[in-house]
Amino acid sequence: MPLIRKRFYIHFVTFLLLPTCLATSASAQTPLKTINNPGGGQIVYGTVDGQSTEPAAMGAILRSLHNQYGDRPEVGRVFRYKGTNSFAVFFTLVKRNQGNAQIAGLLIASRVSAGHVEAALVTDDAARFGTTINPMLKTLFGEWPPDGANSASAGSAAGGSTNALSSGNVSAPVAPLHQCVLPDRSAAVSLPDGWQVSQGSGGGTISATGPNGEAVNLDSPFLAWDTRNPHVQQTMRLLQQGGLRNSSYAKALYYPYGGDLGKMLVELNRMKRQTAGLPVPNIQISSETPLPGAGPQHCARVAGQIEPADGKGPSEMVAVYCVGPVSPMGQYGSQVYVTAVPIALADKERATMGAILASFTLDMNVVNAEAGALAKPAIDAIHEIGRRAAAQADAAHAANDAHNTAVEKHWDSIDRQGQGFSNYLLDQTVIQDNTTGTHRTLWNKAADDMVAHDPQRYQYVDVPNYWKGVDY
Repeated sequence: MPLIRKRFYIHFVTFLLLPTCLATSASAQTPLKTINNPGGGQIVYGTVDGQSTEPAAMGAILRSLHNQYGDRPEVGRVFRYKGTNSFAVFFTLVKRNQGNAQIAGLLIASRVSAGHVEAALVTDDAARFGTTINPMLKTLFGEWPPDGANSASAGSAAGGSTNALSSGNVSAPVAPLHQCVLPDRSAAVSLPDGWQVSQGSGGGTISATGPNGEAVNLDSPFLAWDTRNPHVQQTMRLLQQGGLRNSSYAKALYYPYGGDLGKMLVELNRMKRQTAGLPVPNIQISSETPLPGAGPQHCARVAGQIEPADGKGPSEMVAVYCVGPVSPMGQYGSQVYVTAVPIALADKERATMGAILASFTLDMNVVNAEAGALAKPAIDAIHEIGRRAAAQADAAHAANDAHNTAVEKHWDSIDRQGQGFSNYLLDQTVIQDNTTGTHRTLWNKAADDMVAHDPQRYQYVDVPNYWKGVDY
């Protein structure tokens, strides 16, 4: 599922290069200023023609990005910059029509005067965005102070401190991130200072924790059986009757395929942890938004709160959950990408958590190679079992055939002898016509006359030479 795993991995956008998408009037778009940041990323700012309010300008820009790149931007909460009347929002986007290149960005809109709105966009590759956003904002505000704010104060606001943004439902800038590659090189993610990749990460799955109770779990799989499938229902009946003990079926997850993805995620997580003997967290879902999936997959962005059983309190949770197709035998797979940050830190770290999610990358070649290596002993064992079973089956078939042949010969002999005795009681005889190659059963007198009259043509047939289906 490469497209799903990259759902939040973004590349830089030049939305303002499409004036027909931004302007509602027939006039040409007011020229815009573009700055290529030496350390990576790009800055674009200027007037948004045809829009008179900040929300309208931001909506027009986001729509133009959607139209241009074939992917709807995933946006965070809109917030207000401290000391200004400007509004801003972090977003992520995949350039679906350009090789799925991926970016993260910050959009700022400011109403300069009645009917005059300006906007700025800072974007970069998601893996670098955490380290380049603050230098880009400092450069931007040096030339474009939002709604007339002092450029020095605006520049300091971009410096990355938690005071850069006003309190309330705001998100601070993304913290500097550093790429961490798993030892098996199957996956990588960019994390802030102080974060640790958890033991057990590998095979394309990454779990990591932050110093303040933050956590991410990326590409965590679930394998389940559809309880609506007749084959699965038969398996479940065997389990209920005490069969299939100590088998993989006894530890499998059983849940109906389809329906609400958020509920499916919560239930499969509960069952998986209970089966493993782990405590089950309390998950409350507040919103669920469908997302485009790769091929037959179904995906959703699920947001809410998660409260582990450790008594440390709830965390803000954002997850991307994708479910693949169900097989004819009723099995289906799914993956979840989830971030969690303590409620008290959510406003400060929300954008950082989104950037972490956006930075996740996967090398399916490594994952497939590892899966093949792990599965090879089992596959070889299955093949050996198959060879032995085939040999045993061949031997059993041969023995069975020999037995059946012997039984058939025995019963056939009985049938012949029975017919011979019957002929004796009825004064009948079987003769063979050597000219036509046929057998006939006649009364003894008629048979004797025919053999005596033409012994070259007719002859008596003894019981062992009776033809089945003709003489008996």
